[in-house]
Amino acid sequence: MKFNFKNYIRGFLLNQSSRFLPQWLVLIKDIFIVIFSFFSAYTLRYNFQVPDQALFDMYQQLVYVVASALVAFMLTGLYKSIIRHTGARDAIQVVKVSTFIVGILLLLNTAENFYNYPWLSHVPYSVLIIFFTLSIVLLVFTRFAVRLVYYWLKTPGDAVNVLIYGAGQAGIITKNVLLADHDRRIRVVGFVDNHPGKIGKTIEGVFVYSSGVLNPKFLTGRNVKELIFAIQKIDKDKKRELIEEILLQTHLQVKEIPPVTNWIDGQLSAKQISTIKIEDLLQRTEIKLDNKHMVEQLLGKRVMVTGAAGSIGSELVSQLCQLSVAQLIMVDQAETPLYELEVELNERYPELSHSFEFIVANVGNKLLMQQVFEEYRPEVIYHAAAYKHVPIMEQNPAEAVRVNIFGTKTVADLASFYKAEKFVMISTDKAVNPTNVMGATKRAAEIYIQSLNHEMTNNTRFITTRFGNVLGSNGSVIPLFQKQITAGGPVTVTHPEITRYFMTIPEACQLVLEAGALGMGGEILMFDMGKPVKIADLAFNMIRLSGLEPEKDIKIIYTGLRQGEKLYEELLYDTEKGQKTHHPKISIAKVRYNRLTDVLDLLSTLSECMEMNEKMLLVSGLKKMVPEYKSNNSVYQQLDKAI
Repeated sequence: MKFNFKNYIRGFLLNQSSRFLPQWLVLIKDIFIVIFSFFSAYTLRYNFQVPDQALFDMYQQLVYVVASALVAFMLTGLYKSIIRHTGARDAIQVVKVSTFIVGILLLLNTAENFYNYPWLSHVPYSVLIIFFTLSIVLLVFTRFAVRLVYYWLKTPGDAVNVLIYGAGQAGIITKNVLLADHDRRIRVVGFVDNHPGKIGKTIEGVFVYSSGVLNPKFLTGRNVKELIFAIQKIDKDKKRELIEEILLQTHLQVKEIPPVTNWIDGQLSAKQISTIKIEDLLQRTEIKLDNKHMVEQLLGKRVMVTGAAGSIGSELVSQLCQLSVAQLIMVDQAETPLYELEVELNERYPELSHSFEFIVANVGNKLLMQQVFEEYRPEVIYHAAAYKHVPIMEQNPAEAVRVNIFGTKTVADLASFYKAEKFVMISTDKAVNPTNVMGATKRAAEIYIQSLNHEMTNNTRFITTRFGNVLGSNGSVIPLFQKQITAGGPVTVTHPEITRYFMTIPEACQLVLEAGALGMGGEILMFDMGKPVKIADLAFNMIRLSGLEPEKDIKIIYTGLRQGEKLYEELLYDTEKGQKTHHPKISIAKVRYNRLTDVLDLLSTLSECMEMNEKMLLVSGLKKMVPEYKSNNSVYQQLDKAI
């Protein structure tokens, strides 16, 4: 490798610059500048020919200048600041120091007018003016000079060129944090802002461009590698559209700063500037729900959550901890996740630990679930326990029926028998016109609890919530894509046109809790899921967010629809009509009514088929219970042809 003397010197100086100057050395430097400024003020006042008497007075006054300077530096603590991080606050402190010194000299002038002491002499006002100006200029200049040299050392030719979106206060802070970062070499090539008063100007030496520069020609010419969003107040939808547009046109790595409330001790850290995640693009403007109703409905109640250790269940539990319930009974068949939930809750809510009950149980175990109900007598049940993976359940229909249908029936029957106030079931958009076993079993469970609600007379209210995919859930497509991108690809998508609805886990759980407060019984409550998202677009954006180019750096392979999978998910049947509720984002699906006796007959047939362990026979029985269930890309399609 060829030795580069210039880079060696730069590296040596940069290594030395990482050491902070001792405070005493900074103080000596500042005192020297004050002395030099005072000498220079006299010299300029007398046009470089200072008379002997004036010279004698100057030396005599210098004692007061140095003494007052020491006091001023001690009071302001200016010498304690790190010079290479000099900012506007340091400049203000410099002005305070110079003002203090001149103030002392003015007091001495006043004293000299009244008292004729030999150690008092008059300082010419012209000298005071020159000294005040010169001391401020030199003290500030030396600090910024050190800062500029340090940043020059920090940004050699191989530095990463960065654009900062937002030229406000947050953008300026972001710039300073980036330039002060020891771990990376950053060059801020400009701000991007659409404020007409800022475009074309410079802020702290950095030019402000309009958003029109976010095009391949400009970015390639400036060799820009990163774009950092430093805007605190921006609508989520607008931000998402802007980022998606940038990702389509460029190959930038897009990052953002966290909200001010998340800054460490009120200070932004370079390590807090993170790459924008695909979840951030899929999130919609937060939907506010009526917490007052939730609190009133759940205050002092014994609440059970099944599937408590799952993605939805654990978030439900977390939100319930904030709603003053009397007791929280958490049921799950997975021992390790339930243990992890126990540790987390006891750490986050130690004051509530006495009200927690963690029970390892399968909802399909009638005897065990009856013991749980007998002991704890839950008043409100949130039923989240279910199998949800479409391809796996397509191969294991008996287990899907056992848990999703008969497990739901067991818990619902016990809720009715023990006179619980409410039973809230968590369903899925895959229950609408199902094309797979999993969706059909969830629809069958909906049918049962609705018929139970209509015909039972013990006043237990049965309510269903229906929504699409949740971000960050176990088995979500996003973690799979992330893993594939990290491994260098390829990214596998089942079909170029496949679309899905997405929402966040907290949103989904808010819906479930709102359903418990809103529902009167028998309803299917649906959440406004926004626009469906193309999974292929999701893959493309995730690759671009990683700073890579789809099809060039990371290949995308279409593998074909999986068993039971369909291209588009729905939230309503064609024959259903969504009725409005008190909340504009929540509606009620009115579905056909099924008599409980008919449903029980169908379930009895299903139970017999399940015991026989004949897949075709079992799925055939499921199709009778859910007539709209038409298999897609599955071995069970032959049953539809036979029907």
